Amino acid sequence: MSRPHVVGVAGSLRDDSYTRVGVERALDAAREAGATTELLDLREFDLPVFDADDGKAGDAPELTDAVREADAILLGTPVYHGSYSAPLKNALDYCGFDEFENKTVGLLAVAGGSFPITALEHLRSVCRALNCWVIPHQAAIPQARNSVENGEIVDADVEDRVATLGEEAVQYANIEPDPPCLESTENVGADD
Repeated sequence: MSRPHVVGVAGSLRDDSYTRVGVERALDAAREAGATTELLDLREFDLPVFDADDGKAGDAPELTDAVREADAILLGTPVYHGSYSAPLKNALDYCGFDEFENKTVGLLAVAGGSFPITALEHLRSVCRALNCWVIPHQAAIPQARNSVENGEIVDADVEDRVATLGEEAVQYANIEPDPPCLESTENVGADD
């Protein structure tokens, strides 16, 4: 069996993004577990606001190709108003079943406060609508300013959760997919 390929999508546009630090750490753990990895830093993509009439605008083909070629995908987001970021939403809108169906997906959320769970629930729902297999373990970095210093996760418990996410992305990269879930069979717009 070839080495699984894991891509991590950093859904923050900040220069000193805690989300990027978390995604990079999860990718490091995936690499240590035997995968090839690639960071998809949304700051580096020209992705106009999604318009269904122009689904290949800007760098969308580059993004969708990279996601499609992955065996497992890590989605990282800062928490904004209890949900995931607009840049990540926009990137996901360019994708559909071709990129996500039957893929293993791991979720990571980063919050300035102490409750990043709703963003993870929202992403889990999106992934189910795209018929992904979402890793049960999810990673959260609450109160990120206390957990990340100089580009490193300094809280041992948080670091362990994030590393475990990367390891499980490799472990489950080739899991036998479940039958299509109800959410995905009703998501007719995703395959347009």
